[in-house]
Amino acid sequence: MTDSEGVPAFVRRYAKTWVHALATAAMTAFGTLTVVDNRFAALAIAAYVLPPVALYLRGRDGSRTSGRDGPATAAGERADSEGGDRAGGDAAEPRERAAWTAATVPTTATLHDAAVGASGAYAVGEGGVVLADDGDGWTVALPDGPSADGASLRAADAAGDAVWVAGDGGALGRLAGATGRHTDHSAPAGDTTNLVAVAATETGDGETVLVADGGGRVRRGVFRAGELAWDDPSTPGSGASVAGLTLAGEAGYLCDTAGAVFETTDGGRSFVRVGIEGVEGTPSDVGGAGVVATDAGVCYRHDGGGWTPDRLGEAALTGVETGGDRWLAAAADGAVFERDGGGWTRTVTPASGLAGIAAGGERALAVGESGTVVERGSTVTPPRS
Repeated sequence: MTDSEGVPAFVRRYAKTWVHALATAAMTAFGTLTVVDNRFAALAIAAYVLPPVALYLRGRDGSRTSGRDGPATAAGERADSEGGDRAGGDAAEPRERAAWTAATVPTTATLHDAAVGASGAYAVGEGGVVLADDGDGWTVALPDGPSADGASLRAADAAGDAVWVAGDGGALGRLAGATGRHTDHSAPAGDTTNLVAVAATETGDGETVLVADGGGRVRRGVFRAGELAWDDPSTPGSGASVAGLTLAGEAGYLCDTAGAVFETTDGGRSFVRVGIEGVEGTPSDVGGAGVVATDAGVCYRHDGGGWTPDRLGEAALTGVETGGDRWLAAAADGAVFERDGGGWTRTVTPASGLAGIAAGGERALAVGESGTVVERGSTVTPPRS
């Protein structure tokens, strides 16, 4: 485990190990001997309490234990498989994993989300900061949000060359990548509810934009010729906060903190529940291919008829990106997971904690606390031996 894994995740994992079983047996044995001498009670307590304490402290010093009983996966190794295809299917050809490196950015604000558009990459966060990088380095595109009021931004998504950003107090803005111009569309239809998710996609003559709030409501807008028209909001679920939202063309997904996942096939006009029954943990994000990440370290893949879980680790997953042939997931402990045809691979990054992840073309980045931006170079496939 890592320092950011936390006590609850450690306890869940420890309870499944042989060490816990042995400690329980020792406690029972010494407890039985208290009929001979009461001092055996102290040994019973020590036998049960000391092993997990020692393992937890050892993990904080830099040693990791796995989600099962053996060694943890190191950078570039496959995540453990539990239950057949839970970690990813057939073996893949060997691949050289490009390193994730820390970028130099002009902020120390916590960054909550990222997006990659046709003209570059973006990151959004506390105080309304919007960072942009068109390939020449990161700069501040907006210092204090689309309304210049300092409302924190929670979400970002790209629609072609444009990037939409959303956040507290109904903050909503559109940045045109080619020109750098931004337009304030805050308080959609007069609503200043905090926005927690945004999804955008190009249409034949404009863009479709979906925004969601902490009350489970989704509002659909159409941006055309510089004007943004809104439909009335709908609540697909029970009113739980929306945790993730995605849209590509007419297809998309929404997940909420109650464990429900909804699919749209008409550009967000309507949503139909498609899962997940018995979800482990609380959903934290959803990708366009129907992949849901949870705070229990599990990714669920939607195959049309059901959901297949992949346990990636014990740390909470905070974001998932499924654009193209390769899928990415970010974890709260700073790790990034990448999935190809052979399963998920865990890579350590310079970050101590990640909150969002994005990819487009050859570019991928993840963002997090204290102005963290880590980026991945191109992946090289070595020749067959």
